[in-house]
Amino acid sequence: MRYQYETIADIIELAQTESISFSEVVLRQEMAQYEKSREDVIREIQRRLQIFEESVQSGLDNIDRTQSGMSGGQAARLLGNTPRFMSELAYRAMTYAIAVNEANAKMYRIVACPTAGSCGVLPACLKAVGEAYTLPESAYIDGFLAAAGIGNVITERACVAGAVGGCQAEVGSAAAMAAGAVVAMMGGKPSTVGHAVALCLKNVLGLVCDPVAGLVEVPCVKRNGVYAVHALTAAELSMMGIASQIPPDEVIEAMNEIGRALPSTLRETSEGGLAKTMHGELIAERIRNL
Repeated sequence: MRYQYETIADIIELAQTESISFSEVVLRQEMAQYEKSREDVIREIQRRLQIFEESVQSGLDNIDRTQSGMSGGQAARLLGNTPRFMSELAYRAMTYAIAVNEANAKMYRIVACPTAGSCGVLPACLKAVGEAYTLPESAYIDGFLAAAGIGNVITERACVAGAVGGCQAEVGSAAAMAAGAVVAMMGGKPSTVGHAVALCLKNVLGLVCDPVAGLVEVPCVKRNGVYAVHALTAAELSMMGIASQIPPDEVIEAMNEIGRALPSTLRETSEGGLAKTMHGELIAERIRNL
């Protein structure tokens, strides 16, 4: 049996045909494509999950400001307070995502999932959900595999680079990966994973990439926190049986078309959006003079 896939629909069909999970399809394809044993693939996932954990902790432990002064210490402040409006789970996901991006801004080791600028969403959601439900390591592995499969499809059929498709392609893809991962962690059906991807990604379409001063800090750090919660919202909807009217692969196609239609000023050039506001330009000037 071949487990090669090109679309989310392919993964779902393979899973349903073989009566296996979404994650298991991705695992079997990884084994076949790279001629690795199950143990080898899982060992590499475990290594990356450990980096996830370390990057969260690095962001929480190091409260110094970054060289630009734009971020640093915000995740620790959040963790030291009690949420006013959010559930504990969502609050922790937001906090952990910001922690990872603060770690990235300070050059700590992270996993680009799918990019450095969007590196906080997936580890934050896995960690927050895993902690809330005291899930075993196998659940984290299932979540990681589901995210990998989703990321593979988006990379091949669209893009994950802000310079090509705006931030919808970066943090939007990361959130879609995380939404599907959370459903997989909780034992959701393959079709439910697909709906989580669609519900998540279609509500981030058109998001521009406009980093202030060209750095992956503003708005990127806190944007990861916001979209970690967005991912959980999509997962919640799909797990409650709420389906997307537009299939995930069509949403991915739409994201690709929208991203390539964005003007270059809104695709990671720092020539538009927040980067060109009065304060955005003042910050950029200050940083140039450091």
